[in-house]
Amino acid sequence: MAKTKTEAKTETKEAPKQAFDIQRLYTKDISFEAPNSPEVFRSEWKPEVKLDINTKSNKLEDNTFEVVLTVTATTTMDKKSVFLAEVHQAGVFSVSGFEEEQMGQMLGSFCPNILFPYAREAISGLVNRGGFPPLYLAPINFDALYAQHLKANKDTTEKS
Repeated sequence: MAKTKTEAKTETKEAPKQAFDIQRLYTKDISFEAPNSPEVFRSEWKPEVKLDINTKSNKLEDNTFEVVLTVTATTTMDKKSVFLAEVHQAGVFSVSGFEEEQMGQMLGSFCPNILFPYAREAISGLVNRGGFPPLYLAPINFDALYAQHLKANKDTTEKS
């Protein structure tokens, strides 16, 4: 049976097939410092924890990207440094068939969401091996962080 012009046009306008694949997950860099040990072990444990999160992505090849999630936990007590634990958790991802805006969301939110549990576990292990009480990092809403990033870039662009 012959196809009408409308049917033929509909078939050629199909959206590109979206694909996502994790090629590799790895720790790129890891660091732990406890500059005031063992003195800090003698004090009552009332730490202040500051958590910094950063992501960046690099295009390796067509449709292949490295995404690096950096998590830094800086802990102080009475304005003295207790410990600093930092992990650069990375992954190589194949991402294709997404529009530019969706690609930003994939690399800036979706991939960091995959990497975070690995970084959280690495930070926890470092702190534990450093002789300190457990440091439990709460889940992070990377969608909200990505939205804040977009808004900040938009505000900066508009002011220029």
